[in-house]
Amino acid sequence: VQLVESGGGLVQAGGSLRVSCAASGLTLSRYAMGWFRQAPGKEREFVAAISWNGAKTYYADSVKGRFTISRDNPKSTVYLQMNSLKPEDTAVYHCAADRTRRMSDYVGMGINEYDFWGQGTQVTVSS
Repeated sequence: VQLVESGGGLVQAGGSLRVSCAASGLTLSRYAMGWFRQAPGKEREFVAAISWNGAKTYYADSVKGRFTISRDNPKSTVYLQMNSLKPEDTAVYHCAADRTRRMSDYVGMGINEYDFWGQGTQVTVSS
């Protein structure tokens, strides 16, 4: 059972990237999913979250209007489309599943509300 992120890389400021989170051994479609990021020397922070059915999405103020979270439940995959990237977006991006609530309307934005994490993918934005 694992979550595997992919799609990170090096991009210039103003560019775009799409990172993906694929689940194996886990019925991802039942759970809210979140993206978090951690920059060197900083704490992990919330980026975006999506309800189990995709009906609700939430974003950190710092990425609102630039990032879009989406999911493809038949493919057990969650995406984060990142546009207009800035150097301050540089971080390791982790996806996470909230397996404590199954098919719930509640979508958490706190780190402690997610109990299953991927290893992360590095996103580096050059100025």
